[in-house]
Amino acid sequence: MSLYRLSIRNFTAKRPHNCISSIAMIIALNRNVHINHHHLFDETPHGDISSLNSLLSSYIHNRETYASWNLFLHMHRTRCDLNSYTFTPVLKACSVLPNPIRGLQVHGLIIKMGLDSETIVKTVLIDMYSNYGQLGDSIRVFDEMGFKDVVTWNAMLSNFLDHGLPMKALGIFEEMTTERVEFSEFTLCSVLTACSSLKAYRQGKQVHALVIVMGRDLVVLSTALIDFYSNCGYFDDALKIYNKLLWRKDDIMCNSLISGCVRNQKYDVAMSIMSTMKPNTIALTSALSACSENSDLWIGKQIHGVGIRQEFTSDIQLCNAILNMYAKCGKILTARVVFEGIPRKDVVSWTSMIDAYGTHGHGVAALEGFEMMRKEGKGVFPNSVTFLAVLSACGHSGMVEQGRNYFALFQEKYGIDPCPEHYACVIDILGRAGLIEEVWCLYNDMVKNGSTKPTAAVWAAILNACRINQDFVRGEFAAKHLFELEPNKPGNYVALSNFYAAIGNWDSVDNLRSSMKSKGISKDSGTSWVTVAGGDGDLKTSSACYKWGN
Repeated sequence: MSLYRLSIRNFTAKRPHNCISSIAMIIALNRNVHINHHHLFDETPHGDISSLNSLLSSYIHNRETYASWNLFLHMHRTRCDLNSYTFTPVLKACSVLPNPIRGLQVHGLIIKMGLDSETIVKTVLIDMYSNYGQLGDSIRVFDEMGFKDVVTWNAMLSNFLDHGLPMKALGIFEEMTTERVEFSEFTLCSVLTACSSLKAYRQGKQVHALVIVMGRDLVVLSTALIDFYSNCGYFDDALKIYNKLLWRKDDIMCNSLISGCVRNQKYDVAMSIMSTMKPNTIALTSALSACSENSDLWIGKQIHGVGIRQEFTSDIQLCNAILNMYAKCGKILTARVVFEGIPRKDVVSWTSMIDAYGTHGHGVAALEGFEMMRKEGKGVFPNSVTFLAVLSACGHSGMVEQGRNYFALFQEKYGIDPCPEHYACVIDILGRAGLIEEVWCLYNDMVKNGSTKPTAAVWAAILNACRINQDFVRGEFAAKHLFELEPNKPGNYVALSNFYAAIGNWDSVDNLRSSMKSKGISKDSGTSWVTVAGGDGDLKTSSACYKWGN
């Protein structure tokens, strides 16, 4: 008999009626060592269901879902007196186990035993069906419930967010308000996430006011508030929340603000925050994104060095960010070395390398990379972004026939429906090749298909194709639709001006410039990036990065 079984037997023999103590001991042992669940079942005092339920919960806590399921089967076969606290951890196990039939069988047993009216059971069922991707069944269980506590409402809120339905999540929040349900911190975090996804600034501000009025803990909600304000473009408000917390800051909050810095192009602030915290993979990944967007190779190299020193280079997301940083900074060979060093390449790794080759004009290498991905990428399948990277590579290198073939391949072999960006890419390929009639055939196919409407990017590509091919009448048609969608974008004025200049209509060029001036629209000045004296001249940023890395 093992020491652990002996401990349980001796403990329960001395205290035969102390159920709570025996439960606590079983859980403590199970969380620290691996114990056979049949042995624990045999040693559980008096076949006590509370002890067994606690053991089931302990397995779920340790993510031992199969052990939880097997123990439940053992309990069911031996006719234990199952109750709602038995089914709660079992349904959680069913949510993550591969075969959904288990969950359906347990749900049937719950109905048979008359426990389907229990709030705690219904709440876990809502989550289980959502995890199966059966949101309709999850909603049905929710609607059938009589009493709903705040945990139930939160479960439904979370499920709508998980399924990409933030408007539905806000609808649930409105229902909670009508039903006078007391909000928890989780409720408010979820609603802020929904507002962030929708960029619903007014509603999010109202939730922030509610947080203050209700006296909720700002530390718990700060990350959600920072995400909300930075996503909506109000970075200064996000920074105010961060600064108010003084010393009460954790890595999650710092990572959130760093990501917000990158989204709002506040790269110096990102580096400053990073210098105050211990390095982690999320912070490094965000910082590398900043370097990629800012073409800051020197700082990017320092962050790469930090990743190596901290032994973070086994993290696939970080490796992909390093690869992307070198590619965006023009170091295609270094990017290739990083790519070769990634042990388990995912679709992002392959797509980043294909895009890097394509952007730098190495179209043949990009297509070779894609073919290699198809052959060697075990369990890795191209997605919509891969599709765009391949088509862009064809466009940058003028590979018309290959562009046509891959456009068909992704639909026929991989079932990926083209989105407006894919159409815009192929239109650009055909337009540059002088195939203006094919451009309009593709446009007609897109309209006839109906699933994809032409966006501003599509109309801009058509306008450029008309410029190259001197298609005056249809070019003006494209320009009309482009300006209906984006009337104040400077780049559209430049594209139309170039179109009129190409066909010799200088009066229209002058009229466009006058129109831009009267509307206060100015063309962005062209800039180039150079490295001066072997590094970044911003000594403050450089020293902060050095300090953080060490």
